[in-house]
Amino acid sequence: MQRKRIGVFVCHCGLNIAGTIDVEKVVEEIKKYPGVVHAENYIYMCSDPGQALVRKAIQEKHLDGIVMSNCSPSLHQVTFRNLAKKMGLNPYSVEVANIREWSSWPHAHEPETATRKALTIIKGTIEKIRLNLELEPMVVPLTRKVTIVGAGVSGMQAALDIANSGYPVTLVERQPHIGGHAVQLSNLVLTMEKAQEALQNMLIEVVNHPNITLQAYSEIEDVEGYVGSFKVRIRNKARYVDWNKCDGCGKCTAVCPVTTYSDFDRGIKPRPAIYISYPGAYPGKPVIDSKTCLNLNGEKCDLCQQACPLDAIDFNQTSKVVENDCGAIVVASGYDLYDKKHLTEYQSDPDILDGLQFERLLVNSNGGTLHRPSDGKVPKEVVFIKCSGSRDPEHHFPYCSRICCMYTAKQAQLYKQKVPDGQAYIFYMDIRSTGKGYEEYVKAGIEEHHLLYLRGRVSKIYREGDKLKVLGADTLSDMMVQVDADLVVLAMAATGAEGSRELGKKLNIITDGFGFASEAHLKLGPLETLTAGIYLCGSASSPKDMPDSIYQGSGAASKVLSLFSRKELLHNPEIAHADPDVCAGCGLCESICAYHAPKVHPRLRVAIVNEALCEGCGACAGLCPSGAMQLNNASNKQLLNIISIAAKDYEEAF
Repeated sequence: MQRKRIGVFVCHCGLNIAGTIDVEKVVEEIKKYPGVVHAENYIYMCSDPGQALVRKAIQEKHLDGIVMSNCSPSLHQVTFRNLAKKMGLNPYSVEVANIREWSSWPHAHEPETATRKALTIIKGTIEKIRLNLELEPMVVPLTRKVTIVGAGVSGMQAALDIANSGYPVTLVERQPHIGGHAVQLSNLVLTMEKAQEALQNMLIEVVNHPNITLQAYSEIEDVEGYVGSFKVRIRNKARYVDWNKCDGCGKCTAVCPVTTYSDFDRGIKPRPAIYISYPGAYPGKPVIDSKTCLNLNGEKCDLCQQACPLDAIDFNQTSKVVENDCGAIVVASGYDLYDKKHLTEYQSDPDILDGLQFERLLVNSNGGTLHRPSDGKVPKEVVFIKCSGSRDPEHHFPYCSRICCMYTAKQAQLYKQKVPDGQAYIFYMDIRSTGKGYEEYVKAGIEEHHLLYLRGRVSKIYREGDKLKVLGADTLSDMMVQVDADLVVLAMAATGAEGSRELGKKLNIITDGFGFASEAHLKLGPLETLTAGIYLCGSASSPKDMPDSIYQGSGAASKVLSLFSRKELLHNPEIAHADPDVCAGCGLCESICAYHAPKVHPRLRVAIVNEALCEGCGACAGLCPSGAMQLNNASNKQLLNIISIAAKDYEEAF
């Protein structure tokens, strides 16, 4: 085999490298290294003049191996591999020797050590490139359909943007209605529009869009495949109502003898066992709660069946699983509120509500005066407590839930509109009004509605007669405060939606300890996950208000449309492969792989890697006891050669 003609190019990176490493010495030393036929340095190799030097050397010296000695490969490896491709070389004949992050920066005050280490890194990279294979990217099939998990405002926005671009969308929602928590709200912050009225056009467009298939009252069962070719199994939960027959007339709900807790109204008012989430819900079809329905629990009752003129009630209906092929998945699973029962210092009481309960109380007042749940009295003194469970790392959650400051300001203003002679007290730690118009909105509440903000925590709430005793502190006056309240509203922490961790496991994406999905990069990849082809939006990754959720829905849609715009989908060939002559079929690679790429063949008893799933992380190669599993262009022999160079230089240095 003919020895490669290798060129080494050392970048100054301004003073990032040259300020510590003696680049002239590095070039002179590396020229003497076996196989190197060209070496030079330049102030910025990534610049147009720098790239011109590389092109010229390739042409004149007939180089077929390039070592770029500069910054991290995550920054410019693609730049120089594309350059090589345009010059007729295989892109994988280019490797980056990272002498900035690995040498110059960590040894900023040790120039001799940095220079010696840079030489070692470059020599190791040369040894690696000698054995590099000329790989070709794998072409992956691309199914131009998308599955969106969650039909809140963010998921709906993503669905509409993609559907309006002409691609089919399957929108999966676990509730029997779409709209998420937004449709539970009374009014919107700033505009004070009725939430359901403001969202109605969006809801109608989603339900009626020809490119959107709505799978309401459904959940993700499992997911297989990879970017461009996912197979999603969706479980349609038993509704016990044939939605194809039902016209949503509501006659069945009117005759149901059962009353039970309403998840949508959060207990503010009950619902029957057969129900539509709220008047005007989309899709406006009822479902039967199997836990509370008399018929489904062995008792005689068929009143809803008798009342239905379309014979849509079906007590024998079961859940079913449907399969959906798609090329991308958008996770818009939203948030849930932390249960107020965890705040043990506050007594359990029907007049202590969380934020969504108060929203439903406002909605169900039907434009009239507000009445508290326990006895129907008009509350004259209402206490709002922000950061309930948030910003409390010792007992609950360390983070700010972000949405609470503004919805509390809105709720207090709405309370004053309904009870003009009432007084609203707001206990807070800080007021975080960072959106457009938000600061002015908070100040308007203080000036126009005389909202009283008290900076401090509430230590205890208990009932005494028909009053709730609220004991807190005002840190600005350095005084203890006691309020005899008629109603208390807790701005509870927002957490990842129920079932988000299980959903993460099915999608093979990471969720944090609070149930939120983890981004590929907090700053630079907020919409991507580490699993290619799966994107995030809205409160799936952290609490967000409505404008930000809609922004992210459109952002995630743009990521999908960018993916779908490609003629073909290429997959990096620097992935794992198993040598069948060496593999013992132990299955350790299968157990360690985060992407489920290797599988032991049941008959051949050797590991076979699904190349489209493999991301080349190397975990399987590191664990393989026989050495059968190796990475393309990072073989055991290449790694041992690199280690030999490092060990030799270490011995010479010491």
